[in-house]
Amino acid sequence: QLQLVESGGGSVQPGGSLRLSCVAYGLNLDYYNIGWFRQAPGKEREGVSCIGSIGTATYYSDSVKGRFTVSRDKAKDTVYLHMDNLKPEDTAVYYCAADDVGDNGDFCSVVDGLYDLWGQGTQVTVSS
Repeated sequence: QLQLVESGGGSVQPGGSLRLSCVAYGLNLDYYNIGWFRQAPGKEREGVSCIGSIGTATYYSDSVKGRFTVSRDKAKDTVYLHMDNLKPEDTAVYYCAADDVGDNGDFCSVVDGLYDLWGQGTQVTVSS
């Protein structure tokens, strides 16, 4: 069964850090781009980062660039989102998602319509 499972969310103070994990079950990450999205209460879902299946292509939205880092450990079938200098506006449910791209993983984007497998989400709360 194909499944993505996120973990690592929690509550932190502004300026703190968290690392989110997205474990892929039943997927070969060599053929999937993985995107990270977030949705705050009352707001639309926002794409924040992605990593290509080849593992070299990455993307960050302007709102997180310079603070978030996406990486992948193929041996663990896991993609990470390391978040530094967190701000209250980063508070949201964070989701990872998979886009089946076959061998074309040298580019990724956070257009959510491209992603057809989603995790259940993990809550991140940034508050003093």
